[in-house]
Amino acid sequence: MNRIVERFNRLKQTGRKGLIIYIGAGDPDLEATRRLAVAFDQAGVDVLELGVPFSDPLADGLVNQLAAQRGLASGTTPVKVLETVAAIRRESDIPIVLYIYYNLVHHHGQERFIQDAAAAGVDGLLVLDLPPEEAGDYTRQMDAAGLCPIYLIAPTTPEERIARIVPMARGFVYYVSREGVTGMRETLSDSIEPMTRLIRKHTELPIAIGFGISNPEQAARVARYGDAVVVGSAVVDRIGRLGRAPEMVPEVTRFVRSLAEAVQTVPINEP
Repeated sequence: MNRIVERFNRLKQTGRKGLIIYIGAGDPDLEATRRLAVAFDQAGVDVLELGVPFSDPLADGLVNQLAAQRGLASGTTPVKVLETVAAIRRESDIPIVLYIYYNLVHHHGQERFIQDAAAAGVDGLLVLDLPPEEAGDYTRQMDAAGLCPIYLIAPTTPEERIARIVPMARGFVYYVSREGVTGMRETLSDSIEPMTRLIRKHTELPIAIGFGISNPEQAARVARYGDAVVVGSAVVDRIGRLGRAPEMVPEVTRFVRSLAEAVQTVPINEP
């Protein structure tokens, strides 16, 4: 069974919400990425989202753009990211999703990339700029490889499009709780509760809510409405500030553990 599906099944059985953490692969280097992945698994992270650095990351805010620049500067490529996933797999079974732009997939060869990702131990792909309407072959190839295609739903996504997107998704549906690019926010969107209810009308897949969550208190509040919470920029910002300092991995892991503990306090039957 796919690790993402297995993890969400276990969360449901144990009555708790999940935590998904995003980091930029290769920031500050791929050895740090490996160490963070293993530490996050031990800290209570349910799914790791690895951003594959790209030179023109249009969907990303400044924090994640800078992480992509650092990843590229450290020599990170899609092939090296897959090698790092394989290294993580020797120490951890944490479910891994690659957050990637389609240009990188296309350059590698779509079907070959999917097969190589599966062989390395990747569990899902979130291809930022591949519209679901154009993803027929991609979906079939992902299914054949046993990988989960993850799709985004935004506050502006009309219900009829939600109804078309969710049947193509596997693993979980990612609700982007704010419009615009990724980044930390001091306030949470009012659309979270009504939109998650709307999405649930069309799918039984778990719903992960992200974009803008920056502290344990916000994570716990958002967890009431979804099945998992996604935190990215707040973690990436800490990695960027600490860089190659010896305390980077333990300090970032301490913050991530606080997020996991906050999310785990939320009963699964809320709201």
